[in-house]
Amino acid sequence: MTYKEQIQQDRIPRHVAIIMDGNGRWAKRQGLARMFGHRKGVETVHSITEAAAALGIEYLTLYTFSTENWNRPKEEVDALMALLVDTIAKETPTLMKNNVRLQTIGDISRLPQTTYEKFVTCIDQTSQNTGLTLVIALSYSARWELIRSTQLIAEAVKEGKMLVEDINEESISAHLTTAAIPDPDLLIRTSGELRISNFLLWQLAYAELYFTDCLWPEFTNEEFYRAIVDYQHRERRFGKTSEQVN
Repeated sequence: MTYKEQIQQDRIPRHVAIIMDGNGRWAKRQGLARMFGHRKGVETVHSITEAAAALGIEYLTLYTFSTENWNRPKEEVDALMALLVDTIAKETPTLMKNNVRLQTIGDISRLPQTTYEKFVTCIDQTSQNTGLTLVIALSYSARWELIRSTQLIAEAVKEGKMLVEDINEESISAHLTTAAIPDPDLLIRTSGELRISNFLLWQLAYAELYFTDCLWPEFTNEEFYRAIVDYQHRERRFGKTSEQVN
């Protein structure tokens, strides 16, 4: 029986987040430049997005480019930005066809103007779609987000719009870039690394974590279904006892 056949449709995670790791290593193993890995990784994004939509997952968040990635060699960053523009242009019709809505989290003001404009245009074009919401974490880091949230709250208190006593889990969540997005139920990381690398630190508080040795370009739909099945075999207690949950 395949992993897809084992999936329980009534226990599909609402929100899956993925740290897509291993493009560069995959390319190196093939004796290719790193950009070949990134291009191959785009194919995996296309495939996994379609698989998630077909399963009925409501939100899929992909860690695409971190704030730390700006420190990579300029040649690679420029090539990544060009690839992003090209991918958006090619994928927008597919997103429309599949009723997928594109959103982003991160400091996209740092993007090159052309990349920024293409990205915003795609977000606008897909804004009325009602299927899967594909969230691209771009120029994102959780620490940047938490600093930004703290600054916004401090400003609100300073202006008398909030009291110090109003600061709680709900108000902090409301000032994050993910304010309109439910917290992830499942985090998947490829490539065998066992860390979350400054990704959604607040939002992952109760997420199930799934790590695989698969490099992202090798992460097939069946590997994705395997992660979903593993998630469905776990008991989600949120601090309660097994007896309370069951």
